[in-house]
Amino acid sequence: MSDIEIRDDRAAGRLEASAGDGEVVGRIEYFVLESPERAIVPVHTVVESAHEGKGIAGSLARELYTIAAREGVVVAPLCPYVVKWAERHPDQAAPPASPELIRAAKAWLAAHPEHF
Repeated sequence: MSDIEIRDDRAAGRLEASAGDGEVVGRIEYFVLESPERAIVPVHTVVESAHEGKGIAGSLARELYTIAAREGVVVAPLCPYVVKWAERHPDQAAPPASPELIRAAKAWLAAHPEHF
């Protein structure tokens, strides 16, 4: 994993993992929810098939939670992979999002399907 670089493209709503040659080999697509509280909401995690099984998705999830902690916001995962990752790593995925925040994230996504 030492040859993987993770970059947050906030404007595009993507956390990208790039190989040494600059090729994007994985990403988490997300949006930032503003209400009822500010949260980062991951929607999809994708790793290119040639790079599966190398820990890229886990590294992306870990970095997403690190960014959220640095910004003082919660992660409200809608992406099934990030939900499972958070269950397996509760110490790194704290604090958990409230049910109200998850409902608000789902409602935002339903109202803005063109984004994903």
